[in-house]
Amino acid sequence: MATHASALSGFSRYLPGGRWLVVGLAFLLGWLLFGLVWLADRGDDDAAEAPVKPAANAETFEPLPRPMAAGDAATPLPVPAEDEGEAAQLVEEEPAIVEPVPAPLETTPLPPSLEETAAPVAVAAQPPTPLPDQSPSPRYPIAAARRGESGTVVLEVEVDAGGTPLSVEVASRSGSRDLDRAAVEAVSRWRFSPALDADGNPVPGRLTVPIDFKME
Repeated sequence: MATHASALSGFSRYLPGGRWLVVGLAFLLGWLLFGLVWLADRGDDDAAEAPVKPAANAETFEPLPRPMAAGDAATPLPVPAEDEGEAAQLVEEEPAIVEPVPAPLETTPLPPSLEETAAPVAVAAQPPTPLPDQSPSPRYPIAAARRGESGTVVLEVEVDAGGTPLSVEVASRSGSRDLDRAAVEAVSRWRFSPALDADGNPVPGRLTVPIDFKME
């Protein structure tokens, strides 16, 4: 230690003053510290930076073919075939015209004529007549008899070809509802000889039947 102090004291003799030595040493130490701090900060910054990805390989393109020189000949086009000195001609065929098929017309069937559908109506040459044994007289209503009612009922009767009455209608009333009802009920149960045409065949017909109600 004494040796070191003596060396410094001996070195300080050659300097202008001992304090300037201390200032110079402090200045050097400051620069050394500044350099160490700056290097440490730079290393941290380099470590913090993200690694740079390598650039992608650039796509390579094939070079375009060299343009043909003016003297180079192009590929010749095929020469059209000739038949006996005449050049082949392109014949354009006209498309066939297809005419549209007309849609079938909806026809409404005509009504058949009346002469074809209507059966000939046979004209009765002889009207139907009541059968005596199957045409009983109607019973006199008791209530009408008590009231002294009397009169004549006229009935229109339609008879079929078998002699059975199809309908019985009152054509003329007697003035008593009981007498009219009794006449209709009685004639509805009658049997008739059917009407006959000119050839003697039975046909439907109509007849008028009067029924008299009189007090004795």
